[in-house]
Amino acid sequence: MFHDRMSWLVEARRAVLMLSAALLSLTVFESSPAHAQSTMRSPNLNLGSRVPSINPTLPNARFSPNLQPACEHAFRGPDGECFDRPAMSAGGRDGVSTKKGENGPRNSKVQAAGKPRAVHNELVAEIDGALSQAETDALARRHGLERIASQNFALLGSTIGLFRIVDRRPIDAVRNKLAADGRVRSVQFNFRHFLQDQKRSEGDPAQYALAQLRLPQAHALARGMNVTIAVIDSGIDVKHPELVNSVADSFDALGSREGPHIHGTGIAGAIVAHARLMGSAPEARLLAIRAFSGGSTGGESTSYVILKGLDYATEHGAQIINMSFAGPKDPLIERAVAATAGRGILMVAAAGNAGAKSPPLYPAANPNVIAVSGIDAREKLFAASNRGNHIALAAPGADIFLPAPGEKYQIASGTSFSAAYVSGVAALMLERNPALKPGDIREILTRTAGDLGAPGRDDLFGAGKADAFAAVTAAAAVPAAPLAAVSGKPAGGETAVRTPSPNDASVNRALSDPMPSIASEKSAKKAADRPAAQ
Repeated sequence: MFHDRMSWLVEARRAVLMLSAALLSLTVFESSPAHAQSTMRSPNLNLGSRVPSINPTLPNARFSPNLQPACEHAFRGPDGECFDRPAMSAGGRDGVSTKKGENGPRNSKVQAAGKPRAVHNELVAEIDGALSQAETDALARRHGLERIASQNFALLGSTIGLFRIVDRRPIDAVRNKLAADGRVRSVQFNFRHFLQDQKRSEGDPAQYALAQLRLPQAHALARGMNVTIAVIDSGIDVKHPELVNSVADSFDALGSREGPHIHGTGIAGAIVAHARLMGSAPEARLLAIRAFSGGSTGGESTSYVILKGLDYATEHGAQIINMSFAGPKDPLIERAVAATAGRGILMVAAAGNAGAKSPPLYPAANPNVIAVSGIDAREKLFAASNRGNHIALAAPGADIFLPAPGEKYQIASGTSFSAAYVSGVAALMLERNPALKPGDIREILTRTAGDLGAPGRDDLFGAGKADAFAAVTAAAAVPAAPLAAVSGKPAGGETAVRTPSPNDASVNRALSDPMPSIASEKSAKKAADRPAAQ
């Protein structure tokens, strides 16, 4: 009797287990397609505590490459951006799925997991320009805010203020209340933006970019003389032998006391280096605009500070603005970019280093900006480079030999340097023909680019690899303007003739001078200790 009872219990338990297994299998097959393709490693599934997977293709993923924000509604912006809490990683240690051996975007600051997309408890608002500072402070106090800074920006024709919440109220509630004030025209978050350098390594690049871009041939026709390029970046070492006499003006939008930074100095070198190295426009004039800090977290800036940089560039004669940084679609910066384009100023930006799965990053994805992706010495796409139908063309961006602060040198990678090379090529074109408009320069650069990848335009290389010699040659075919350079006045304003200044002097490097080749970063540092070649 006891034996029969035990047999019945065993059979009953077996039936229950079989039924449970069938139900679990049915549950798995009814999951989303992404999960249906996964391998089940253990039959012990805890469905109650299962965390839903993250789909990086959802609409708000365009703000955070490869990240799907995980936060409450009160912490979301108007377009779904998780602005006040760290975002959740979608895969990989840094929120990016990187294959073994791939030179992928592990160190990219744009998509780093745990990085909030805006500055904590800060808001940027367009306010009534008739308000005095005292009245602006009173406005801030009424809304429980502290005014950090405010000024009138000629670029936008508006007064913009930067405010901080002084209590623990949810930022979304404060934003809505401030926006409802009759003296406030618009309010947004103070978004973060990041410089787009990727890595530094040893190697022997031997300045392969010169041959790829056909710069020696282009420099026989133009070298960027009397063309002004604003570099909105981190600090530049203006005393470096590669950059001497190239920086016409400097502006610190941060109001900081930081010294020169490796990224800004490298960007300047890619454009105007003229000692041992050769930039793409060695006789161009630079406006060195520091808008990015060089702290331990890497080059970082905000909406308000970048606006200050753009405003300064447009008001001080910039003909080209290089923007080797990336971030979310920022309404304030979008307005500033549109206003800058309205003044007839060319803008070039790094596509970004967030990799193949990243949505478009800004300002590169703005249609008024020339977006540049990166290639290596073999003319293959730099693995970390962003892709997309907004990419205009490609330029060298992997293992680039560049100056570094303190009369040193570096080898660096990133679409930052790709953009810098193209900014310099645009300067050659403007020297050759000052009548060129931004649309003319874009059309010539893309028409003369060397096709890479699939035939025709594609999302990796755009129109192809920039060709400086072909672009400068084609620039001469457009009807020429008077020799005097065009000022940075708004479109439709008077054209000013520039008077020569000491910064207009040629650096006089012979085209026949041999290009350097280094075996390692160590040998580059040894070379830096020797007297600079003239």
